[in-house]
Amino acid sequence: MYLYFQQALADRVRALLREKYELDLPSVVIEQPPKIALGEFALPLAFELAKRLRKPPRKAAEEVVAALGSVPGFKAFELAGAGYINARLDRGEFVQQMLSRDRGQVASKDKVLVEHTSINPNKAAHIGHLRNAILGDTFVRLLREAAHPVDVQNYIDNTGVQVADVVVGFEHLERKAYPEVEELARQPRFDYYCWDLYARVSQWYEEDSAHKQIRLQTLHKLEEGGNETARLADLISTAILKRHLETMQRLDIVYDFLPRESEILHLHFWDLAFEQMKQKGVLRLEEQGKNKGCWVMKRSSTSTVEATEEDDKVIVRSNGTVTYVGKDIAYHLWKFGLLGRDFGYRRFYRYPDGHDCWISAESGESDHPHFGGVSEIYNVIDSRQSDPQNNVIEALRALGYSDQAARYTHFSYEMVALTPRCAIELGYDVSEEDRKRAYIEVSGRKGFGVKADDLLDALIASAQKEVDARQPERAEQERNRIATQIAIGALRYFMLKFTKNAVIAFDFKDALSFEGETGPYVQYAIVRASNIFRKGGTSAGQSLQEFSLKWRPLLEAEDDIWELWLTAGKLSLMVDQCISTTEPAYLAKYAFQLAQLFNNFYHRHHILTEEDATRKSLLLATAAVVRRELMRTLSILGIEAPDVM
Repeated sequence: MYLYFQQALADRVRALLREKYELDLPSVVIEQPPKIALGEFALPLAFELAKRLRKPPRKAAEEVVAALGSVPGFKAFELAGAGYINARLDRGEFVQQMLSRDRGQVASKDKVLVEHTSINPNKAAHIGHLRNAILGDTFVRLLREAAHPVDVQNYIDNTGVQVADVVVGFEHLERKAYPEVEELARQPRFDYYCWDLYARVSQWYEEDSAHKQIRLQTLHKLEEGGNETARLADLISTAILKRHLETMQRLDIVYDFLPRESEILHLHFWDLAFEQMKQKGVLRLEEQGKNKGCWVMKRSSTSTVEATEEDDKVIVRSNGTVTYVGKDIAYHLWKFGLLGRDFGYRRFYRYPDGHDCWISAESGESDHPHFGGVSEIYNVIDSRQSDPQNNVIEALRALGYSDQAARYTHFSYEMVALTPRCAIELGYDVSEEDRKRAYIEVSGRKGFGVKADDLLDALIASAQKEVDARQPERAEQERNRIATQIAIGALRYFMLKFTKNAVIAFDFKDALSFEGETGPYVQYAIVRASNIFRKGGTSAGQSLQEFSLKWRPLLEAEDDIWELWLTAGKLSLMVDQCISTTEPAYLAKYAFQLAQLFNNFYHRHHILTEEDATRKSLLLATAAVVRRELMRTLSILGIEAPDVM
């Protein structure tokens, strides 16, 4: 609701500036006063206007206030300081809008593609993958809250070096034939088996540099396809991919489509992209120098005079193989509907609610959803991939697709590490030197890391102890459900509360705490609100239905209650801000702030023992609207609210 009134004020001010001064401003800055007593909005407009009109800021502000007249939803406009304009909302109108929750007609929006998770299908998912998946899934939820249709894609590099390494492990270290690996792949923790094998292969490469030649030979067979080694790689990657989907499903993370690199190769996506790039002069064949025989792309940020070979990006190597960036360019032309070719599609995984996740195929089912051809792309990929991502954007621009390049966003984030305490709790041998560090980096190649399922199991077990102690009278199945909700909420909130450019040092105790900025703290605020209605023999919905404007004088007099309503009404504003900045942390911070304000309200006001009926109605409605908006906020964050804690 806050965003609705903010937008109405901005629209009215822009219209006034056009009418009175013939000024057409693209946007109007609206701030928040330092104290709620000063109003809900502050306009520094007069300071900019004074320069254009050559008048003192306060004089310009006076003219604007005089000309504004009546603005629906606003009670008054006041001058402040040297030229600020403070705007006071009509509190009754704001609350009425909050009660009605009328979002009005939402304009049709173009489809957005969010690609996230994208784990190499060679071993179990780890804690770093969880940050990617949780960020991506939350951003999908934010977009859908803002009424965007979204395709959720999870790119599968099933022909890359990581998969090749596990194939090398089975073929050359363990010397297992296809039927033996097939039997292993049926085991529930096949991804764990491959985790250990991958680490062993990495050590094997270090023992003798000649071993890496076997890796190159294996990688070539995978890219070529149609051989026993490629068949084994497909078995391994498919089995592990299913395990990844099961792991992410525990966090209520689902996907629509799984495009695989094998189909990008075998359906010759690159051939079509290569022709486009040659025809439009984006690529050139080097005839001398270190890149002789390579097709290279000049980086557009480099001037022709200063350009060197270091500024060129090799897209096709001299041996004819295509680099990762080349395949990625072709893939993104498909995403925007610019390639002229499509995948085949087949159903791969069905979620409990009946939703089908599709996977790419060389030839597939005729009746399938339409994927690709989107208007906007967000790729959730860690910050180390900034250069390849920028190369794809540059290629799009060079091909003449400037609009698409502008709507391509690298949703970048930093790594996840462990606190020494967390590493010790997980059973790792931590040296005295590492115990003094702020965090310890993980390494899948070295076998040091936290598998996602292990982390989830440990969090649930820890939460279970707390729930068992607090709710011993409840059935075991119910206690486990509550513990799972708390554990998932703790993990998701912990991953989201840090801005995405911050390194996270994960810690069990910090994440699961019922105090401070944690998921359980926000969940408990909802439980506390629910208990008010349970003990009062009513419901949140009934309290809102029975509410009326007879409380209005009380709300005008009590700023702390009004601030709670106002903050509860800011959810749409926060969603808009998170999308425009690609920063879900703002919504996590908002959830904590609203929970804090509610807890202060809860301790300050004796709701159920309030003797004045009108005041009690206001207090119950306040608790009900905050509970509703907190639950809605947590839902966008992918967190459930337990019945009890």
